[in-house]
Amino acid sequence: MERHLKYLRCLQHIDELSAVVQQCLMTSSVSEAIKAVNKMVELDRGLNQSRCSHLRDFLQETLCFWHKIIKDRLARDFEEVLKELQWPIISPPTPSLSSTGSSPEISSQLELLVTELLDLQTSDDLVSTLSPPSTQLVSSASPLCLPIQIMLLPLTRRFKYHFYGNRQTNSLSKPEWYLTQVLMWMGNSLTFIEEKIQPILDRAEASVSAKVEFCRGLLTLVQDKVATDASKLLYDDALFCHLVEEVLQFEKELRSNHKYPSVLPGLLHLFIEDALLQKWLTMEKKMAVEKMDAMLSSEEAWHSQYKDISDMDELKSPDCAETFMTLLQAITERYRTLPCPSAQLKFLGLQKELVDDFRIRLTQVKKEESCPLGTRYCAILNAVNYISTILEDWGDNVFFLQLQQAAVSLGDEVVLKDLGMMEVGRLASLDGSLFDGLLALLDRLKLDMLGRLLEFLLREIKEKAKPYSQDRWFSVPHQHDHSIMCLSVSACPMMLCVRDRLLNLHQVLSLPLFQLAWQGLAERLDSFLYQDVILCNHFSDGGAAQLQFDMTRNLFPLFGHYCKRPENFFKHVKEACIILCLNVGTAVLLKSVLQDSKETTEPSRSSDPSPESALNEFGVYCLAPCDVLFLLNLRTSWPGQ
Repeated sequence: MERHLKYLRCLQHIDELSAVVQQCLMTSSVSEAIKAVNKMVELDRGLNQSRCSHLRDFLQETLCFWHKIIKDRLARDFEEVLKELQWPIISPPTPSLSSTGSSPEISSQLELLVTELLDLQTSDDLVSTLSPPSTQLVSSASPLCLPIQIMLLPLTRRFKYHFYGNRQTNSLSKPEWYLTQVLMWMGNSLTFIEEKIQPILDRAEASVSAKVEFCRGLLTLVQDKVATDASKLLYDDALFCHLVEEVLQFEKELRSNHKYPSVLPGLLHLFIEDALLQKWLTMEKKMAVEKMDAMLSSEEAWHSQYKDISDMDELKSPDCAETFMTLLQAITERYRTLPCPSAQLKFLGLQKELVDDFRIRLTQVKKEESCPLGTRYCAILNAVNYISTILEDWGDNVFFLQLQQAAVSLGDEVVLKDLGMMEVGRLASLDGSLFDGLLALLDRLKLDMLGRLLEFLLREIKEKAKPYSQDRWFSVPHQHDHSIMCLSVSACPMMLCVRDRLLNLHQVLSLPLFQLAWQGLAERLDSFLYQDVILCNHFSDGGAAQLQFDMTRNLFPLFGHYCKRPENFFKHVKEACIILCLNVGTAVLLKSVLQDSKETTEPSRSSDPSPESALNEFGVYCLAPCDVLFLLNLRTSWPGQ
């Protein structure tokens, strides 16, 4: 019985509120009518858990009925006031119009109507949830502020008139027409919204930005249009690419010029949808491959565009490598504003695939080069080094570090495929980068090419050094005056070859590569001279002095242009010269110490110097005692001989 009484009282209360609304509207007390409607909203919320479906239906029907009447009346009056204020502002406002103030009566009407519309917002939000689903492809996250909804009506009509149907302005090939138009409306309306509407919202204590709401409303129009057009362009590559470019430009202007909040969706979130995202990825790959084909077949592919500007040509990167990395950077700039990390990671996976493809192409071109000293071979080497340098920088870039963390947290298969648990752990702790695998392949190619280059150089130097290695070192007379010594005649071809090749490498290789090259050449030369010249000959005092002169006064200075202490890169040769040039008495004592240490099996007494310490006193640290003993036996000048 009590439940029935409550049911009847609720019906009576609805009728009373309905009567109040009717009475208020008859007396033009719109504010009081809105209060009564809002009470109906509160009653609906109270009945939210009720199983009295007919009662709720009756209440909601009554609420929608009165809400529509009030909203239509306020909208009509609001539109009249807006017309008086020359809204909508289609073209840029002229100084005369923007400086003209509205009459106090119009201003008070505007404030009253905006305030009443804000009061009606509560019921409008409820009614919007009860209405049939919108036919828009892209629904707004939340209902727009009611005054802004009404302000957008004339612009919405204009937009649909021009950019839908059979109008010439509705062209799939010209998305920039409607995108530019919307941006112009945003810019032209800014002053009006900030000066006329926002102060009223602030006085009404509505936590709403009129500018953001206005942009959000216009964006809803554009989102629906872009979603419609994009689905029609899935099989038209050129027009789809054009649409993407225009959307990216629109998004950039929206965020930078109009300060649209990054937390609110713009247009790019539409392209996260699987079909559009896959189409975008396919087009990026197709265009990149076409550009790679073009750049590698260009006549200028292997020339540096900065070759005449010394301070900009440190990496000496060929034009094809510069163009390729610019291409990758352009792809990054296009996808970096996507609001979804998983979508961004798909583009990163594409970039890694393109880098590997370019590496393979460079490897194929390298195989066609017969001479490692050729211009194109060195340009390929510079290209590999340049790409590695850029990828290393990207590995420390904040954007790619964020993607790295996202890949680990999402377990992205595209980026993390073929990686073990340890590698994934290194990525999670930021010890590694997403490009480590590519860098390893590029480094392998770089070192392989550099090794081939150095082996070619060494073969050439060895050929020039044959007369030098076959000199009769044991019969060279001793020169008492070292000031009149000169370079061995047989060494001249070798020295000239080394000098010319170092100068050539310095000109054609990037600075980091040249550092590796001359150090690698020095290491190989040190081994060659030690093994093939020194250990294969016997030396008189004059021969040892001549060898030392050739090395310290001629060979080492050739490398002295690139470092302060070149002798440190020829440790075997330098120390062998020290041993061969010892005076006879010192050589005899040293030989005795080394032989004794070799023959004795008992541990040496603490007072006896070790062979190593004895050698250290002469500046010999690299050669082992057995090697020094062998060198001493190469001397021909001993007492009694």
